[in-house]
Amino acid sequence: MLTPFHLAVQVRDLAEARRFYGELLGCPEGRSSDTWIDFNLYGHQFVCHLNPALGDRGNDDHRNPVDGHGVPVPHFGVVLEMGDWEALVDRLTEAGVRFEIEPHIRFRGEPGEQATMFFRDPSGNAIEFKAFRDIAGQLFAT
Repeated sequence: MLTPFHLAVQVRDLAEARRFYGELLGCPEGRSSDTWIDFNLYGHQFVCHLNPALGDRGNDDHRNPVDGHGVPVPHFGVVLEMGDWEALVDRLTEAGVRFEIEPHIRFRGEPGEQATMFFRDPSGNAIEFKAFRDIAGQLFAT
């Protein structure tokens, strides 16, 4: 079993964060106050801290080339089982989420082949969800 990570990000509006992370992504809410919310992001502690001055896009000024795409940095996300990833793609598509990088297969036919997608939360935080056919065998494949 993996040890859970803790990640805190800035959001411009807590109600908006609740709708996005709680309702759309299905993350159960934990503790909260009038300036932050804890979410259970697939078993990890993810905290949204209120910063009303945050712009719509957040930190959107750096990209690294990866397999033909400009990957936004910083970003965060979770590695899912393939079926869970596909179900999330469908849910996000149905909700009209705009993908920063459309769902696709990266490194096709190579070690570490993976399904990936990038999108942003309403505050501009970049998120990547990815999946492998064999997480244990492919996650750190070289």
